[in-house]
Amino acid sequence: MPLFHKKAVKPVQYYENNNSVHPQSQAPANHHPPSANGSKSEIKPQAPQPTAPTSPVQLMFHCQLAHGSPTGFITGFSSVKELYQKIAEYYDFPTDEILFCTLNSHKIDMSKLLGGQIGLDDFIFAHRKGRPKEIEIEKSEDALGLTITDNGAGYAFIKRIKEGSVIDRIPHIKVGDHIERLDGVNVVGKRHYEVARMLKDIETGTTFTLRLVEPMTSGFQGIGPRAGGGKPGKSKGYGTGKETLRFKSNGSAAIEDERDEETQAGIDAINALLDSFMGINDAELASQIWDLGSNKTNSMDFAEAIDASDLEAFGFTDDFIIELWGAVTDARQGRMKKL
Repeated sequence: MPLFHKKAVKPVQYYENNNSVHPQSQAPANHHPPSANGSKSEIKPQAPQPTAPTSPVQLMFHCQLAHGSPTGFITGFSSVKELYQKIAEYYDFPTDEILFCTLNSHKIDMSKLLGGQIGLDDFIFAHRKGRPKEIEIEKSEDALGLTITDNGAGYAFIKRIKEGSVIDRIPHIKVGDHIERLDGVNVVGKRHYEVARMLKDIETGTTFTLRLVEPMTSGFQGIGPRAGGGKPGKSKGYGTGKETLRFKSNGSAAIEDERDEETQAGIDAINALLDSFMGINDAELASQIWDLGSNKTNSMDFAEAIDASDLEAFGFTDDFIIELWGAVTDARQGRMKKL
């Protein structure tokens, strides 16, 4: 039953303010409604209620320099570049001195390489620049036998050397070496796939020069994460958490649950294809490709999703996209195990 009969009440208009919806007053700004005795009462505006800030949780990670240092405490970063900046600030040296980081091991172990994610209980080891070296190489075969990755901040470096390959026969070139120049051309700032393409485009039978920078290795060898109380041979307390700080391609970072076996198997298979077809290793790129294909039902939609993303710049061939789609579908249907 309506409360008022004399006048039809106009519909209340609403406006948005600070993500909440409020009714817009029908009265003029200076209107004072009469009080019970007929006089006008003054209405004092109510002060807005303060809202509690929703600041992100500040995560703190333990860090050491791989060649030896005290333990540092690093926080306040949302990308690999920012992580390097924080480490460099803590230890007071230039950011561009960091070649890459490994997790839970001070060794130049590419299976421990920090990519697009860090476990919440991972221990970070930063590898600084060591000595430079220039090596003249004859490209006697079509393939050099290199797998290249990058550190997420403009440095391409060698992640894998194929046994028996051209590069494998040169003892001065090691896994972990940063590729700084190619025939006098500075490649700092180029992505790993650009450097891989430049190496691939060198004609067979020609000689070229690589300027490399190796990681610093001097220092004490007993360095490692603080003892977690676990038994020898177990990694209890380090790298065993189920939550991960994952860096996003848009520059943000988010805490996510550990990937399931199906997802990780698919990402590993995609990364293996990137290695075979392009000579690069990039877990974050593989993750991005997996995300684009995980909810697609056919290869055409998958190809269109790649073309509509920033991956279009890679110029993947149709045959390669079919191979990638095969890895996605095989993993989704449980036909492969985690590598």
